[in-house]
Amino acid sequence: MTKLTSLIATIILTASLSSATAAEPAHSLTVSEGFTNPLGFYDASPTFSWKLPVGVERQTAYQLEVTSDGETWDSGWVESDQSTLVPYGGKPFESRDEVEWRVRYRDAAGDESRWSEVATFEMGLLSKEDWQAKWIRPSQDKPDVREPVAWLQRSFDLPAGVKQARLYVTARGMFDLALNGKKVGQEYFANGWTSYNNRIDILTYDVTDQLAKGENKFAASLGCGWYAGQLMGKKDRGIYGQLPELLLQLEVTLEDGSTATIVSDDQWQGTWHGPITFSSIYDGEIYDARREVSGWEQVAVEDLNDAKLAPKPFAPVRQTELVATQKITEPEPGRFVFDLGQNMVGWERLKIPVEAGKTVTVRFAEMLNQDGTMYTENYRGAKSTDTYTAAETGTIEWEPQFTFHGFRYVELSGLPEGAKPSEDWVTGVVLHTDLPKIGLFASSHDKLNQLQSNIIWGQRGNFLDIPTDCPQRDERMGWTGDAQVFCPTSMFNYDCHAFWKAWMRSLRDDQLPNGAIPHVLPDALGHGGSPGWVDAATIIPWEVYVRTGDKEILAENIDMMEKLIGYYRSKSKDGLVTEIEAFGDWLQPYSPRTQGDTPAPLLGTAFYGHSARLTAKAARTLGRDDLADKYDAEADEVAKAFAAHYFDGKGNLQNAPQTQTAYLLAIAFDLIPDDQKQAAVENVVRLVEEADGHLRTGFLGTPYLISVLDERGYHDLAYDLLLKETYPSWFYSINQGATTMWERWNSYSHSDGFGNAGMNSFNHYAYGAIGQWMYERVAGLAPDPAQPGYKHLIVKPLIDGPLTSAKAELETPFGTASSAWTKSGDSAQLTVVVPPNTTATLTLPGGDKSQELKPGEHEFEVKLDKGGA
Repeated sequence: MTKLTSLIATIILTASLSSATAAEPAHSLTVSEGFTNPLGFYDASPTFSWKLPVGVERQTAYQLEVTSDGETWDSGWVESDQSTLVPYGGKPFESRDEVEWRVRYRDAAGDESRWSEVATFEMGLLSKEDWQAKWIRPSQDKPDVREPVAWLQRSFDLPAGVKQARLYVTARGMFDLALNGKKVGQEYFANGWTSYNNRIDILTYDVTDQLAKGENKFAASLGCGWYAGQLMGKKDRGIYGQLPELLLQLEVTLEDGSTATIVSDDQWQGTWHGPITFSSIYDGEIYDARREVSGWEQVAVEDLNDAKLAPKPFAPVRQTELVATQKITEPEPGRFVFDLGQNMVGWERLKIPVEAGKTVTVRFAEMLNQDGTMYTENYRGAKSTDTYTAAETGTIEWEPQFTFHGFRYVELSGLPEGAKPSEDWVTGVVLHTDLPKIGLFASSHDKLNQLQSNIIWGQRGNFLDIPTDCPQRDERMGWTGDAQVFCPTSMFNYDCHAFWKAWMRSLRDDQLPNGAIPHVLPDALGHGGSPGWVDAATIIPWEVYVRTGDKEILAENIDMMEKLIGYYRSKSKDGLVTEIEAFGDWLQPYSPRTQGDTPAPLLGTAFYGHSARLTAKAARTLGRDDLADKYDAEADEVAKAFAAHYFDGKGNLQNAPQTQTAYLLAIAFDLIPDDQKQAAVENVVRLVEEADGHLRTGFLGTPYLISVLDERGYHDLAYDLLLKETYPSWFYSINQGATTMWERWNSYSHSDGFGNAGMNSFNHYAYGAIGQWMYERVAGLAPDPAQPGYKHLIVKPLIDGPLTSAKAELETPFGTASSAWTKSGDSAQLTVVVPPNTTATLTLPGGDKSQELKPGEHEFEVKLDKGGA
């Protein structure tokens, strides 16, 4: 039994509240999904958020002033404690509008703060009517290579100095742009991957300082990318188009008051002849420094089509880290392998000696064979090879442009004879969607900390404009099943609010006529319908809402949710799904089938019921009670049918194999009566024991295994499974040297070598879903769905267990929250930080009641049972 002492907490709380006064202004002003002073903003009717100073307990009222083009919308004093996602009540903004805004608040005593500092945003081009530009590409015949690179250029004169300049640009494909010899922006793979036939994202740049009076010059290069390049299942052609194209519009205000607009049109020149002769996402890049850009001719021009053009509503891909070489080996003569020490995603930056006319070949691998050579079989059809042919003898610095690789090891061959490599020859450039890191988890267990590191690196490697399954083989798709299981974990580690909300556009754009969601988004395969995959349409919006409080993500997707339920309904009879395409409990260990042993109809019925319930919750949150009642009734019908068919009334499965996943989904999705759940979880325990204390779950069952056991009182078993060292377990891959999450529980072992190369990614975040339980229960920092967006926190640390310390810290929409505990002798010290304008409920293991916490820092001494647990 645990015992807590709250005297210390009262002292710390009082001290923290006296450290600030209401005179201090609000800070960290953001618009919509957390944008700070954005340029090229997309939302014509945004929401506003701010944070209160530490020490201010709560807000009782606010006043907003929003000014654009000389007109001010003043909210007046609004009696409300809402300080996140506050709706704008003025006239919707228009393209190019420049907006300033500020806020002030009243505290619990009614005292008014000073005005905040002014925040700004500037709208992008919101309508196709804003565009004068046309799509352009080289007019010459495409070279006889599958994925060529295009070059475009235009010179233009400006008659006066530049006061302000905005550049709006996008591509069908990938673009890299220079203005007067300097790269525009710091983005890579711009503009990203959307459902191109429906929607194309626009990037906006302030290029005022890159322009000058007189002659100026644009120089652009275009890669085929996702638009016109090879994608899984489409080996010989782009699924959206055949050639990359550029769309650009530069709007300049000159110092003399005049304006100039430069657009992509027939005034540009283009060519296919340049140093990059081939660049492919899967196969790498071929660079020949002997080939200068030449053969310029007037470009081909194409009018805008029906695809929507809109400002990009989330961060682009950028360089976020450089990784140094840790070790160099030469397993074969002339082949040097550089070990970066970390599986990562991006590309190589080379600083190497070269010989004129000779080609250096660069290969990549996540793992090495036992003889130290590169293991590339798991890349399947992806060649993932770069080459550099030198124009002159000497030392060059080079990195590719329109490809990326998943790798830890870089192999160089074709170097000058006698060259002795050094570690600075190869640097790893880490590339991913540039999301703010907001979460921290640490514990007393080194392997648990390594697991968290692997989760982080798996997320970084696979959040590359879309949430991909893997970053290295001939796939790299936005698999919906992987995404939905990992969503809650991802949102603790990084601020993914805008990222997930934007990806939902592709789900809506590409939803199939029968209501099913494609397996991958954007839809590059043309089919879908698998339970646990299609449900990304209901699970992700709900999980994002719980962690942000953003009702808009529910409103935007409620129609899609309803169509999905219609799909399930079409596959069912009397509430039971009968026949359905299914990936199943993917890669369940020890199953003879990659789909696992849990039957597709059972999975279909379980996820049907779960998605119907989530649709009801979304509808009720939106105030659509009639719709909520409809889907609650449908969910009840499905649950009743599920329980009657698959359970015997005593908590035992029938009409299906005894699998851990079947029991877990029945409990987690509330598909069986409460009086059967204890017996059902005892069956889970029995199956774990029969598996010698191990899990037997794949992609769909694993996210619920630990949490269900924990919620039903089996804390020790939950911890045992988390910290298990042997196969299958989370630590098993760590014991084999993993630095990222793996696709299989046994993708590699020291004793048996590599798993099936046909499905063997060493960077696959799905099993990283365990992170949610680590943050929310081991450390004890969780959101409350009833008061979403961390307006109220659930602090329920699992101190009873084998760890001696754990900590979770999160930058919530209201400020920093944390829960940290450390054991010492027969007690533990717990420190909880509650952000301003929020509250928390603290519950300790064995405690007979909960305690409500106000904003501030609270310290507790927790008395432990004899033995310290």
